[in-house]
Amino acid sequence: MEIRKQIIESIDLKNKVLEDEGLLGDLGNCVNLIVDAYRTGGKVLFCGNGGSAADAQHLAAELSGRFYLDRPPLNAEALHVNSSFVTATANDLSFDNIFERMLRALGKKGDVLLAFSTSGNSPNIVLALQAAKTMGIKTIGFTGADGGKMKRYCDMLFKVPSADTPRIQELHMLLGHIICENVESILFSEK
Repeated sequence: MEIRKQIIESIDLKNKVLEDEGLLGDLGNCVNLIVDAYRTGGKVLFCGNGGSAADAQHLAAELSGRFYLDRPPLNAEALHVNSSFVTATANDLSFDNIFERMLRALGKKGDVLLAFSTSGNSPNIVLALQAAKTMGIKTIGFTGADGGKMKRYCDMLFKVPSADTPRIQELHMLLGHIICENVESILFSEK
């Protein structure tokens, strides 16, 4: 077993992110973008596949439920949580269309879409980002080092400097928690 090595790899990747002033600045910009969306009646939508779907759903729950503060819920949802919709759309149209189609049903101008794909190339994520751009929805992507096809369609992109899926997902969750904590703090601790 290489447990110590795996922990060190995770810590090293977090240190790389910590040293990336551009990424840290973008985190602040991301928080402000989401706060502005909420203040103007928008919502935050999430999408991802597999472990990234779990991360997307987890972060939506942090906003719609609570993070640290007892406060009113924020409008946030992961686009895959309606399993009947997902399976019907995947069966009748294509799995590639599941997020794009639900985004068209739920999204509106002024909303924010957070899209997760370690490769940056998941076709259903790319189609959702393309749809978001046509709908006036701001797009924030979370990928691995390359950014993949998603980089063309994201207003803001967090590229974790790794090609290792578990390490990338660990950093996506860290970044997501930082965003949720700061959004909650700005919107509710001032009151």
